[in-house]
Amino acid sequence: MNAKTLAFTKDKALQINLEKSIYGTFAEIGAGQETANWFFRASGAAGTVAKTVSAYDMTMSDSFYGDVNRYVSEDRLKNMLEYEFEQLVKHLGPTRGENTRFFAFCNTVKVKGYRDNGPWHGWIGVRFQLKPGAAPSDLIIHVRLNDPDHSSQMHDLGILGVNILHSLFFKRDHLTDFIDSLVDNLDPNLVEIDVVRFEGHGFSMVDNRLFALQLVQSGLTPATLFLADGQVAQAADALYKRPIVLMRGSFNPVCNLHMEVMSQVRKTFLNRLEESQAARCLEICEISMNNLLREGDVDHLEFLDRADSLKALGKNVLITKSPRFDNLSGLLSRYTKEPIAIALSIGLLNELFKEKWTKDIPGGILESFGKTFQNKTRLYVSPWLNRKSGEFVTARTFRAPEQFTHLYQHFLANELVVDVPFFNEFLLRHTPRDIQRMISADDDTWKSLVPEEAHRSALHFK
Repeated sequence: MNAKTLAFTKDKALQINLEKSIYGTFAEIGAGQETANWFFRASGAAGTVAKTVSAYDMTMSDSFYGDVNRYVSEDRLKNMLEYEFEQLVKHLGPTRGENTRFFAFCNTVKVKGYRDNGPWHGWIGVRFQLKPGAAPSDLIIHVRLNDPDHSSQMHDLGILGVNILHSLFFKRDHLTDFIDSLVDNLDPNLVEIDVVRFEGHGFSMVDNRLFALQLVQSGLTPATLFLADGQVAQAADALYKRPIVLMRGSFNPVCNLHMEVMSQVRKTFLNRLEESQAARCLEICEISMNNLLREGDVDHLEFLDRADSLKALGKNVLITKSPRFDNLSGLLSRYTKEPIAIALSIGLLNELFKEKWTKDIPGGILESFGKTFQNKTRLYVSPWLNRKSGEFVTARTFRAPEQFTHLYQHFLANELVVDVPFFNEFLLRHTPRDIQRMISADDDTWKSLVPEEAHRSALHFK
């Protein structure tokens, strides 16, 4: 840790210590008192710290916070926040509640132990008051620690804790600044934040999906997941031991073609699974930041409309920074070892053979496809209709570039590429760009090509 980092983190802790209205408790499990230590080292800690505690022993932890199935979990974190904040207000509320914004900073973290190869991760939260006497609100964060060194993990965790509290009290109203400052003096490759969520009093109008989107856009995590109920979820928990059907696209607008192809892919995929696997299958619509940024900056309102359309259609939405299929497959492999079906069109299949996607890969196209097909991942290819010639092209009749003809035949023969049966001439004759032009031209034909649930979001093309 260099002197500049040390000074800057101390400055943040000191600024909080000198803010007389901020006062609270630190409860840290799994990595000592790494956050609290910064406030003691910065001086003036009496202005911030009411109590610090580390209920490291499981029996002691249970006596404070109650029994729980997993000690490093959101449930345990919320029990900690509930208990510590209640105790703080109970004992200090009568004497200083009129002038104090109370907070409880809690974390439960698994750091590297003896003969431990990970994953290392934790839940960090703050229950806090926006003003003295106000009902409490919660900030919930999940972090993955990718540095394999125990001491480095603990140092990083302490700096992250200071950043969280400083951002919460001084940068909360500025989305980009708030997210970016969470990793001040940290390497985002080593400290990955994949969940940031506000809950409770004062945040009923806050859409946590925007915080999740900014995490990906700022490079703090490679992906974020919105469940079909609109909640932001930790991908590792939501996808754990689940087969996945995933469709890539911009979904701009969401089309009936997307939904019908997805349905056919799911049907084909489930027929290849055991009954117990099929029951756990999760459908996901994936949008890469590459698509979202194609028109420049992300339009947050338009993005939320698009996400709401997919939510209304019962789809989970994954936002990633993985334009390449091999990177996407590797990302999913972090979360599940079950079979994965990636749905794509003939047009997108043709793209995968282009040099631009493999020029930075030492093993070229062979390495790219090899990584794409890892962990039982397969490409489920839907057909294409040439509107000029009328030719109907399927995965079986698709002609790969000449130098890759035998490679592609190998994919088909070994069912790495799966032919998806589908034919609806009306839908196949209209691309999303055609629909965009129809909407701009007030041609109501578009309404028969877009699910009713997505009509509102499609109207931004007017």
